[in-house]
Amino acid sequence: MNADQHGPGLHCLVTGATGYIGGRLVPELLDEGHRVRCLARSPGKLRDHPWAGQVEVAKGDVTDPGSVAEAMRGIDVAYYLVHALGTGDSFEETDRRAARIFGESARAAGVRRIVYLGGLTPSGVPEAELSPHLRSRAEVGRILLGSGVPTTVLRAAIVIGSGSASFEMLRYLTERLPVMITPSWVRTRIQPVAVRDVLRYLVGGARMPADVSRAFDIGGPDVLTYRDMMLRYATVAGLPRRFIVPVPVLTPGLSSHWVGLVTPVPASIARPLTESLRHEVVCREHDIARHVPDSAGHPVGFDEAVRLALQRIREAQVTTRWSSASVPGAPSDPLPTDPDWAGGSLYADERELPVDASREALWRVIEGIGGDNGWYSFPLAWAVRGSLDRLVGGVGLRRGRRDAARLRVGDSLDFWRVEEIEPGRLLRLRAEMRLPGPAWLEMYAETGADGRTRYRQRALFHPHGLLGHAYWWSVSPFHAVVFGGMARNIALAAARTPTAPAREPASSG
Repeated sequence: MNADQHGPGLHCLVTGATGYIGGRLVPELLDEGHRVRCLARSPGKLRDHPWAGQVEVAKGDVTDPGSVAEAMRGIDVAYYLVHALGTGDSFEETDRRAARIFGESARAAGVRRIVYLGGLTPSGVPEAELSPHLRSRAEVGRILLGSGVPTTVLRAAIVIGSGSASFEMLRYLTERLPVMITPSWVRTRIQPVAVRDVLRYLVGGARMPADVSRAFDIGGPDVLTYRDMMLRYATVAGLPRRFIVPVPVLTPGLSSHWVGLVTPVPASIARPLTESLRHEVVCREHDIARHVPDSAGHPVGFDEAVRLALQRIREAQVTTRWSSASVPGAPSDPLPTDPDWAGGSLYADERELPVDASREALWRVIEGIGGDNGWYSFPLAWAVRGSLDRLVGGVGLRRGRRDAARLRVGDSLDFWRVEEIEPGRLLRLRAEMRLPGPAWLEMYAETGADGRTRYRQRALFHPHGLLGHAYWWSVSPFHAVVFGGMARNIALAAARTPTAPAREPASSG
């Protein structure tokens, strides 16, 4: 049966649901009508996913035979999406033991299929010469294929999507270094694949015929060097052209330390990734299309995959929590369980303090900010910033506000734009001044656990290239005066505001 010929829903076990791929696969399986059980060492990490209430959660570890056997009961398809990358020098033995336990438990439980996402290995290179990372991925695939359970092994090179360790390394290197002295592996040819296609193949792998048990190479339509990917990333991200000078003296060890200095990707992860880049990894076949047919727009090209990965990054930590979302996001969107270093840089200045006033009084001050009322701190600094903005072709502070008391989404407010308003609670402004990256200002009127009114304020900045990082650190010494003074003065203004009945929310239409 082909993957597009839907039969009754299957009962699927997903390991690694707190990880990058697993957390994105679960909602895709649910959308296909499958039932999902997640095996997790820390089930609490799943609670902020919008689908958390739709799945079974089994606490356990893939290296514990008892918890794996229990999790396998009644399962049709078992997804193996874990590996010990970054856990120390013994990760190969840990991967080997976990794969054996998983395969043996699946066979004993009568599981109909195992689906595993591994790594694409180079053609013609003896396994002994592979990096430990790739060698272990290949060995896990062989163990699962030899388990006696029909197995789909998907072999991918670099996965393009926000949160993927390989993509985050690419992102940070390109964004932070306009000129790069790079290791020779930047000339290595690679066939990257979009996370959307990886998930499509994983979902389709569940319904392969029982007589299919083999490995499949999966990749996008583009074969690129790492240098090509950095240059094309810069173009899609709107960065100036990057200058890349490869040198032969940087060993994998030195490369990982170099990556660690430039990016927040931990060296324990960066080293196996850079070691894997020594060899060309290009698909040798596209047989997966026999069982998971390509549709319009698939496989996704590199530039489109990068665009999708960047689409929500500027808003990743600005929007409300995922737990408050009504529907899951796209596969390329950030998840709460992604590593802290994923998603690109987002600098924040956060202030919070109690207010001797009602929430209604505080909200009136927040909604009345800007224009003739000013910004409640260091007027000269705001005036100078507005003048500088006008000198470089920006809007400056001359726009004022549409209404002296009320705001609505889309209103201009000096050199800000109202991006979101929740009457009585939240005002989010997006900067329209000339900056090397997007910026937001959020102001909240809240009630604390003690019943007192609290004012919370966040200034956020997503740097665009090295200039963006330099800009943030050059102005950060003044934040205590500008943003700290702003928070204090808003609280004082609210305390002086007479209590009055709350107004009806302004129309946003």
